[in-house]
Amino acid sequence: MTYIVVVSSYVLLLLGISIYKSRSVKSADDFMIAGRRVPVYMLVATLVCTWIGSGSLFGTAGLTFRTGISELWFSAGAWVGILVVYMIAARVRRIAKYTLTDLLEKRYSQLAKVLGTITIIIAYMVIAGYQFKGGGRFIAILSDGSISPETGMMMAALLIVGFTVLAGMVSIVSIDIFNGCLMLLAMIVTLPFAIAGHGGIDAVITTIQQTEPNHLSMMGGHDFIWVVGIALPTFLLLMSESSMYQKFSSADSASNAKKAVMGMFIGVVVVETLMMLIALVGFAIYADDPRFFLADGSVNRAMAEEIILRIGFEQLPVIIGSLLLAAGAAIVISTGNTFLMVTSTNVTRDILQAFFYKNATPSQIIWMQRSCIVGIGVLAYLMMSQFDTILEMALMSYTMIGASLAPALLAAFFWKRVTRAGGVASIASGMLTVILIAVLNSIYKGSAEGLQLLGITFPMDTDYIAIPAVIVSVSTLVIVSLLSGKPDQADWEEFIEA
Repeated sequence: MTYIVVVSSYVLLLLGISIYKSRSVKSADDFMIAGRRVPVYMLVATLVCTWIGSGSLFGTAGLTFRTGISELWFSAGAWVGILVVYMIAARVRRIAKYTLTDLLEKRYSQLAKVLGTITIIIAYMVIAGYQFKGGGRFIAILSDGSISPETGMMMAALLIVGFTVLAGMVSIVSIDIFNGCLMLLAMIVTLPFAIAGHGGIDAVITTIQQTEPNHLSMMGGHDFIWVVGIALPTFLLLMSESSMYQKFSSADSASNAKKAVMGMFIGVVVVETLMMLIALVGFAIYADDPRFFLADGSVNRAMAEEIILRIGFEQLPVIIGSLLLAAGAAIVISTGNTFLMVTSTNVTRDILQAFFYKNATPSQIIWMQRSCIVGIGVLAYLMMSQFDTILEMALMSYTMIGASLAPALLAAFFWKRVTRAGGVASIASGMLTVILIAVLNSIYKGSAEGLQLLGITFPMDTDYIAIPAVIVSVSTLVIVSLLSGKPDQADWEEFIEA
């Protein structure tokens, strides 16, 4: 009962802040980018909370449970991506567009913007949806099974949609300062208590060595191709994470946008490393628990994704467990808010305003976007039946965004020779490759024979899907650009500093 009281009280606190902040929304800029006046400390918090979502709380935890510390390759892809983004954050803020697709339109064409918008809508609905799925599992654990994951998922969807509709970006950056602090505090406090609960560090290491010694190896028994396949999705997503670019535009200055990225790097590295260590300790704690393993001895991937929350609910003192579970609620809500917000901004600005309601008033734009948030939330909820685990959903959506948009976006800032045709072709080929893989995986899922196509077996392990998608996207970008006429200086000069 204590867990429910603490988590409910925290959620009500966030709800109160959102309702209060909704009174300050006077324009579309307020709703979409918080009026471009977010200070650096709030920007750091909201950037960290954007990245640390259910993909980390469940996906990172589940991957650690089955591979050990080699999970860090998955997280490190994002860390490298943050450092690359650091180099362009100030330029993004100076260009001062609303969305990533605005940048694609400015550098390439309106077709690039439309293709980018379609890509983001599809992928971000999946990302928003697995926040609902993660929220459903969270509520099921919190209620000790009295609420099913399916009912919990519906409750989580309603809560997240409601938060986002209230005050948009103003609400998100306001509550994320609380979410970020709680998230960091909970992870720091949880780790030593979890270790102590299993008898200390020596006991944890001994259990892992006796059960699965590869879990203490940086390669985890895998080869270099696996490392590339698992690191690419997070790296590429970070490069083309539309919500980050939208939040850069909300910064109060270009220099603060750049400072916030370095703060984000520190925060994300610390939180994700702590999550990995907590999940690794969880493997030692639950190494003999049949709930976490299938009949053939392999890891039950869906159950393994709950390891951090299970530790909080079953292993820690009530006060510490309550803190961790409140942080879990913060993680799910903050990331769900952001991805619904960004997707609805793309639909509102890049489709509805661009093609149907060009003369809409600021008030009409706000209500148009609020309607989009509700509609996208419903579609995201309906998509959940297509995936078994949150990590599978994360890898598919990360690759959809990364392979489609990252090569064109990076080329816009670092390669003068990229052409409009090359950028458009890269976006289209990356998106279509991921869709083809997803369709073939769905068709041949559970098939005894599968399908052999160009040396790839379907259904394809989602740990590797980024590799062919990136090869196709980058190759198309380079080949089409080199076969096209050189771009004018006016096309690239605002993106590439001398």
